[in-house]
Amino acid sequence: MKNTIVHDEGAASLEDAVHRIKLSGSMIKIGLDVHARLYVAVAQYDHLLPKPARRLAPMEFVPWVEQLLRAGHRVHVVYEACGFGFGLYRQLKKAGAHCYVIAPRKLDEQCTRVKTDPRDATTLCQRLSRYLDGNTRELAVIRVPTEREEQARHVSRQREQLVQLRQKLEAQGRSLLISHSLPSPAHWWKNQTWSRLSKLLPAWICIRLEIHRPALLAVHQQIGALTAELEAAAPVDVPAGVGKLSTVVMTREICSWERFNNRRAISCYTGLCPSEHSSGTKRVPGSVTKHGNGRLRAALVECAWRMVRFQPNYPPVKKRLAILAKGARTTGAQRKKAIVAVARHLAVDLLRIHTGRCSAAQLGLSSADTLIVRGEQKGGANLPG
Repeated sequence: MKNTIVHDEGAASLEDAVHRIKLSGSMIKIGLDVHARLYVAVAQYDHLLPKPARRLAPMEFVPWVEQLLRAGHRVHVVYEACGFGFGLYRQLKKAGAHCYVIAPRKLDEQCTRVKTDPRDATTLCQRLSRYLDGNTRELAVIRVPTEREEQARHVSRQREQLVQLRQKLEAQGRSLLISHSLPSPAHWWKNQTWSRLSKLLPAWICIRLEIHRPALLAVHQQIGALTAELEAAAPVDVPAGVGKLSTVVMTREICSWERFNNRRAISCYTGLCPSEHSSGTKRVPGSVTKHGNGRLRAALVECAWRMVRFQPNYPPVKKRLAILAKGARTTGAQRKKAIVAVARHLAVDLLRIHTGRCSAAQLGLSSADTLIVRGEQKGGANLPG
């Protein structure tokens, strides 16, 4: 029996199809694995199979994308957010490509325990293809701040770094005093405290501590200057207990309050929503997800504790005052759950205030000036920041 192979006249080889697609304008999806000295890119032309990984130097990637754009292709690039900032995103957008920066995630979903750069880039490319086809859950695209927003945000973050540096240097000095059973007052490095403490210390201890004092005094002065700069940028009418400094820090971390469409979006971004593990008829709620901006979450919890003191009639606080009030006989876990609920509700109310949906008075929040008039606060200088 003789086998005969019949070729369809309308069919073409895969190589010819790929060649025609390359010549015409096609959609190119690129999954990118970013490193300091090397980029690993995997490209997919339309809905064909992804091509083998391509290794490029950081200075070669953007010119390669520009070359594809000049050839008439539409280029979509995706990469994970990392410590290298958003310079690559801005360069690609300026060149005319579509770029997506996503939240870092585990790409080895099948737990094969094999992780390589080409595999990661291929997974990103395939996810990008499904995302462009309409499956928006494939990528957790983040909002890239503008250069102006990044510059403003860096002021508050630099102040936070300086505060941590001051705490570290102060703790080193106190540990030296404690290890020799000597008095170790808080803020031992300040002029007034040091003038009294130095008379009680041995000479060699004073020499060791004098090494830290100039750095501590300089850092403290810089923190004060940055604090004044941030507070000067705060709005005039700030709810009591929130404070000017916290208001500016939270606003700059969020970048734009208008980015959230509803209360669920802002609650999820703060990471103060409870986690859940459910299967069948079994539902187990857990601790907060901590998914989102950690600096914003810390500022909200700090403000929530201040609201307990300065705004006891604020509805979320009033509802839980029996748990949060000073001297309440409750466990630490109950207090933590209650203050997290207040912080989550406060984030929603701040969203309503900054977007103009409601006023602070309508939400039960009193301004700092109102408390001063009532005599509940001695002076504006004592208001928490």
